[in-house]
Amino acid sequence: MSRCSPGLGEVRRGDNNHHLSVLTLSGTDVPASLIRLIAMNQQEQLQAKAKELLTEQKIDVVIGYGLTEIGHVGAIFVREPDQVDRLLWNEDCTENLTVYLKRKEVKKMGRPGVVVKGCDAKALAVLEIEHQLSRDPQAGNTMVAIGMECYGVRERGEKLDKCKTCDVHQPPHCDVVIENPDQRARHVDEDTGPGARYAKLEMLSAMTTDERLEYWKRELSRCIKCYACRQNCPMCYCEVCVVDKNRPVRIDTSATLKGNFAWNILRAFHLAGRCVGCAACSTACPAGIDLDLLNLTLAKAAEEQFDYRAGAVRNVEPLVGTFSPEDQEEFIR
Repeated sequence: MSRCSPGLGEVRRGDNNHHLSVLTLSGTDVPASLIRLIAMNQQEQLQAKAKELLTEQKIDVVIGYGLTEIGHVGAIFVREPDQVDRLLWNEDCTENLTVYLKRKEVKKMGRPGVVVKGCDAKALAVLEIEHQLSRDPQAGNTMVAIGMECYGVRERGEKLDKCKTCDVHQPPHCDVVIENPDQRARHVDEDTGPGARYAKLEMLSAMTTDERLEYWKRELSRCIKCYACRQNCPMCYCEVCVVDKNRPVRIDTSATLKGNFAWNILRAFHLAGRCVGCAACSTACPAGIDLDLLNLTLAKAAEEQFDYRAGAVRNVEPLVGTFSPEDQEEFIR
């Protein structure tokens, strides 16, 4: 046990991921473990929590961020307590790791603990609603969601658009949330209302129908049909995708304009009421197509017409396939 006088134990570090805490517990016994926890930055707390969960055998694998073989920050799978120092947390942790929860090879690793940001955590709610994931302890669920308080990630050195209007800095639906009060105190939120969330669409709204068609022709003509958007999306979990079916061939599998339109529009409608806005598709696209514009268009319609935001609330009926007498009908023609 340690006894702290006012100001003793003050922690000041320059890194954005470090806590700024002042212990003013004069005359109060403070456990040494608590003092160490306060002095830890988010990455260190993540590593400590991962080690605890693995050591106590509450999970078998941590799906987290780390340096990949090519030196980029991406998904890594930690199975031993002495490997947790491989886990990283910084502004380059862009990937939505919930996508791995449905992979067969990952399921074979056993009970998972997954590191999530606020936008990623919403995917857990959608997967649960769609019965792709069970988090009911009585049903034998042992998955642990480790939330990381987040104030923005970047791609190619630029802060992602989704982060500029984020309203889920503290991840919902998590079993553990590793906070960052220092950055929280210094962060000034930009507008996070619906107007700001869908501001990117104003460019399209200002166009005529013909201008929008030409815009999407230019954009989708660059699609190479690599399906990186599908592979990085946690909502794309079909074992056999429609584009992989060849009896009959429903979508042109080559990278033609016709096939590109069919694929990208079909996928956008498949994500209607389901896309959580994590932007994994856009960041994965090697052609640099802003696929988020398609998803935002449908997300805006869902919020305006049905007051529904995918993943915002757990245990609610899915938007598509659910009827309510209170649903608006003015938009039906």
